[in-house]
Amino acid sequence: MADTEYDVIVLGAGPAGENAADRAVRGGLTAVIVEAELVGGECSYWACMPSKALLRSPQAVDAARAVDGARQAVRGAVDAAAVLARRNRFTSNWKDDGQVRWLDSAHIALVRGHGRLAGERRVTVTDGAGQATTLTARQAVVVATGSDAAIPPVPGLAEARPWTSREATSAQQVPERLAVVGGGVVACEMATAWRGLGAREVTMLVRSRLLGHYEPFVGEQVAAAMRERGIDVRLGVNPTEVRRSGDGPLTIALDDGSSLSADELLVATGRRPRTTDIGLETVGLQPGQWLNVDDSCRVTAVAGGWLYAVGDVNHRALLTHMGKYQARACGDVIAARAKADAAARNPAPWSRYAATADQAAVPQVVFTEPEVGAVGLTEAEARKKGLAVRAVEYEIGRVAGASLYADGYRGRAKLVVDEQRRVVVGATFVGPAVGELVHAATIAVVGEVPLERLWHAVPSYPTISEIWLRLLETYGL
Repeated sequence: MADTEYDVIVLGAGPAGENAADRAVRGGLTAVIVEAELVGGECSYWACMPSKALLRSPQAVDAARAVDGARQAVRGAVDAAAVLARRNRFTSNWKDDGQVRWLDSAHIALVRGHGRLAGERRVTVTDGAGQATTLTARQAVVVATGSDAAIPPVPGLAEARPWTSREATSAQQVPERLAVVGGGVVACEMATAWRGLGAREVTMLVRSRLLGHYEPFVGEQVAAAMRERGIDVRLGVNPTEVRRSGDGPLTIALDDGSSLSADELLVATGRRPRTTDIGLETVGLQPGQWLNVDDSCRVTAVAGGWLYAVGDVNHRALLTHMGKYQARACGDVIAARAKADAAARNPAPWSRYAATADQAAVPQVVFTEPEVGAVGLTEAEARKKGLAVRAVEYEIGRVAGASLYADGYRGRAKLVVDEQRRVVVGATFVGPAVGELVHAATIAVVGEVPLERLWHAVPSYPTISEIWLRLLETYGL
């Protein structure tokens, strides 16, 4: 009979869950992961990997067309069928054999089925045949169940079978006409991808502005580039009713009095926690809520310090890399606390593992064309926090490396500087290939590198990274 008692039980085998279990095992504990779907989670099969696979081929063609001498070699359009086949390979055709092998190699047990909390340190797992098994955790339970797409209460929308991010990244055919509700990262990336793969009409319905959580110039430049590519970006427009007859096209009524027809409708208007049916009520919590945690990822509303939550479900930073970061910290903290308990509660330096970078130093790349890369605070966010800041901007196309990368390179960079501490608290880049600039900015922000010291980090010439020199010169160094 399989073991039913482990040091750590993890609900959810996505990247966050896998990392939490892995770090706990590395710390000398035993761990089991409970998963009802595919080991590897949303990122591997319906988010990060398939979406970037869909985007990469059209972007490679665009990059060639942006350079004289290379554009003459480009013949014809992107082969959509080949791109979709490549995307399928990146998802392992939605099979998790390789991920399961990794769990085995990391000495992490796997129990298939739907897991629900059943009181303190207990989880009941029900498999596909309805057979239930109860697991007990000696140390901790970690919730890593992620999030689902939120469907707004528009009349007829849910009944019209809209795409969410899952359908948008796993579709096996290019829609002729695609409508997208939302203006965030998923909306922008998927509109870019399907237009690049040959969708005849792509229409974005955006409530306010595109990519509204970034500096204002970000949405302006991305919207302009989308329109140049034939994407109809409509700002300040909302659907009021959606109708679909059978498997036919959709009709979308809009609040400006017009209507729109589409073959598919992607809804990308936010996320909700996947906590509706995981037994939160058995530990005094409300089903369907986000789980508030401290910097060790321990759920603050549950007594006893045994329940943790990592990744999207704690609502600190809904990004795969930040969920993995939290999970690494969480697994290390659980192991450190277990060692402290074993040593008659001698203090353990668990606080050094605490996750703090998911509050004011979150890096993100939006893989539109142009790309967007950002970390830290926008100027408006910094001022709202009461910081005395100064912002400087520079056109990236004026940097030699950018002009070599693409003829007529267009892009912009911005640094937000805390004038009292003389450190960078935010950086934003827009332009082709700027995603690779983000980690340098992340180091500057997280490391709180003084500007006078940052001046001595000399960028290689001629690369786009020379933008750092130009920004510091613009600042006055």
